[in-house]
Amino acid sequence: MRIEIALSIAGLAVALALGSAAVSLLAARFPKVVRFVAMPLTGLCGVTAILAGLSALSSGGVATATLPLGLPWLPWHLRIDALAGFFLLLIGLVTSAIGLYGPAYVRGLEQGRDSLVALGGFTGLFLAGMLLVVLADDAFLFMIAWEVMSLASYFLVAFQHDQAANRRAAFLYLLMAHIGGLSILLGFGVLASFGDGFSFASMRAAELSSIWASLTFGLVFLGFGMKAGLVPLHAWLPEAHPAAPSYISALMSGVMLKVAVYGFIRVVFDLIGDVQWTWGMAVLAIGSLSAFTGALFALMQTDLKRLLAYSSVENLGIVFIALGLALIFIGTGHRQPGAIAFVAALYHALNHALFKGLLFLGAGSILHSTHERDLEQMGGLLRRMPWTGLFFLIGCLSIAALPPFNGFVSEWLTFQAALQAWQLESGVMRSLIPIATAVLALTGALVAATFVKVYGIAFLGQARSRHVRRARPGPWGIRAGQGLLAVLCVLLGLFPTLVIGLIDAVPRQLLGLGLPEAGSRGWLWLVPDAFEAASYSAPLVTLLLIAIAVVVVWGLHQVGVRRVRRCDAWDCGFAPPTSRMQYTATAFAQPVRRVFALLFRVEEGQVARDGGGMRHQIKIGDRSWDRLYLPLAALVDGAARRVVRLQSGNVRVYLGSTLATLLVLLWIVSA
Repeated sequence: MRIEIALSIAGLAVALALGSAAVSLLAARFPKVVRFVAMPLTGLCGVTAILAGLSALSSGGVATATLPLGLPWLPWHLRIDALAGFFLLLIGLVTSAIGLYGPAYVRGLEQGRDSLVALGGFTGLFLAGMLLVVLADDAFLFMIAWEVMSLASYFLVAFQHDQAANRRAAFLYLLMAHIGGLSILLGFGVLASFGDGFSFASMRAAELSSIWASLTFGLVFLGFGMKAGLVPLHAWLPEAHPAAPSYISALMSGVMLKVAVYGFIRVVFDLIGDVQWTWGMAVLAIGSLSAFTGALFALMQTDLKRLLAYSSVENLGIVFIALGLALIFIGTGHRQPGAIAFVAALYHALNHALFKGLLFLGAGSILHSTHERDLEQMGGLLRRMPWTGLFFLIGCLSIAALPPFNGFVSEWLTFQAALQAWQLESGVMRSLIPIATAVLALTGALVAATFVKVYGIAFLGQARSRHVRRARPGPWGIRAGQGLLAVLCVLLGLFPTLVIGLIDAVPRQLLGLGLPEAGSRGWLWLVPDAFEAASYSAPLVTLLLIAIAVVVVWGLHQVGVRRVRRCDAWDCGFAPPTSRMQYTATAFAQPVRRVFALLFRVEEGQVARDGGGMRHQIKIGDRSWDRLYLPLAALVDGAARRVVRLQSGNVRVYLGSTLATLLVLLWIVSA
């Protein structure tokens, strides 16, 4: 398919998203409009985005267009290439699942007090904003689309605004989103001043000195890193994601964070020009810190959606570890390992969109059936919600990077890139990259423990509360949305060579180099560099695991274990086991909490139960609030108190301030 047609299809996806927002206005009088019209349009938007993305990746070309919109001297420019096509594909996959999941989810909101006009309208605008960010080919349209995306998601976070925690989370998100947006705008300002224009084509032609290029990199890394939730700029993320409706959380975590990754790649690898290895060291350090901190805090959480939000911090850290490795290798002239790391970053971004979208939809399904987010109140859900239990298990295995699921492939590629550190001339870099690799390995262990905890506490054992005991399977639409993402998680794990063959178009077009050996042994073997050095066959690993399972079952059958004999457990003379005797989520995380106690702010106390009695409660706080955000807030508050003196109501003070301002301006103009 011609690349120009791909751009037209992408434009249709934007139109469908806007159409979804427009028809939601009718929901004020007809609430079912969101369920029967707006959400199907959202699903169609996802399908068209997938078609546009696949077309762009398969063609390998570039198409541009100019729209008669914007300012008279600054029309909007659109562009689609392999990088934009990859992120269109990523957005489309999760949005298609939302199109299946959403109608059943919003049905439960039709009789409530919350506005479906706001939910459907801002969801459509949110999608349109993300698609336009990916398609924008000038800074003007990019920033407009970025603001539409941020403002629409702000209103979605504040959707249930009668709760004070949601209003606080929305305000924090809006504040940090605009600080990040201002930083990105300044970065574009530097590029535009050297490139003599706001179009990305002009910026690519700019010749920046090393200092100006590093300044631009610092500004965009701050801006996109804040949107991606990198530590220590992640404060908004664990507050905002739990507050939004669950399928919006899936879009924010699975897709919106990747739009920030797209912006970082577009500016750093495409617009700035030659990259510097020192940038890679900074990205590698922040990525490692984010991965470790996110994994550690996720393990401590008992709120399911908050746990998943911290897990996103960890996964975006892994993406930036791979991008940091790519910058280091490319900046030092080792382009082949750089291409491996770059592909690993894109593969993990796609994987995270799928398994995190799946897990948030699973959390929404549990919330829909039980009205419960607290792990300490769950238990035994596998028997009551078997399909959700199965899909959630696939999500847990994928995010824990266990073979043959998709999470393993991208992390394995990241390790393969890190193992190429021996090619670097600098001894410092050869020493620091293994440290980052060790952090990544420790992160993997923490993530595995986290999702063993989540699945064991929520789905196994006995129900810990009455409403969980009464849980029922969700409607078919909710299960279909989860099922689509679960199948994709399995397929991307089983056939990584085919996926990398598709992704490879991005580094070939952007860096001029791909992974020529990836498919040299056919679809069965994935070869990042050379077959003799490293290779992985997911289908053979799967067959081996199945064979081991068959042999174990056959062996048990041969030794006489043919059926399970059921009897009462020995109870030492006490009553039969109850749900209160089960291992809790807090107890599961206690050993790790004690080891890393200095990193947490722990509040312990006794709280009254609803039915009488007391229970022990532990709250885990983030020390970045105490060390960074609270002092910063106090500083801003102090400065504001000083500035407010200017508004004293005294006319002489106003006249004096005006005179001083005029004198300063005259001095500046005359200088």
